[in-house]
Amino acid sequence: MPAGKSAPKRRSGCPLNASVEMLGDRWSLLILRDMMLRGFRSYKEFLESYEGIATNILADRLRRLETYGIITTQPDPSDGRKLIYSLTTKGIDLAPVLTEMVLWAARHEETENQALVRQMQRDKEQFLAAIRKRWVERTRSPHVVYKRHKGQNVSLRSAVRPKAVTPPTGSAG
Repeated sequence: MPAGKSAPKRRSGCPLNASVEMLGDRWSLLILRDMMLRGFRSYKEFLESYEGIATNILADRLRRLETYGIITTQPDPSDGRKLIYSLTTKGIDLAPVLTEMVLWAARHEETENQALVRQMQRDKEQFLAAIRKRWVERTRSPHVVYKRHKGQNVSLRSAVRPKAVTPPTGSAG
């Protein structure tokens, strides 16, 4: 919870309930996926994601994630009207949870981006270490925004090298 903000009232004290109240809708999880796997940091990047989130929903989920201390915002130095979104420590700590969700879905459903799934399965700890390393590098230079173009998908190598981009082959998560 960010300093100076009061904790929201919860339906119960159950830890799973707290998680669901913070992250329980698909849009919040997809925003976090895009931040961790694709390196998205701007409103426009989130808006152009494959799933087609509505502007009002996106604005609400970004505010909610910030309220819960999962992401933080800073003014974009090149355009003060825009914000740069970054994961907090609390946010990056969700990487193992999202990884397990991807692996669970791949085990039980027909999904795309099997190369990503295989990378996670092959060495989950290395995959998570690469995600955390990229996050640490970005927190050291928070004003660096990696440009993405609509229709492009971040390659597996970009989990280690954030600038790599490959042509689209399906969704990333």
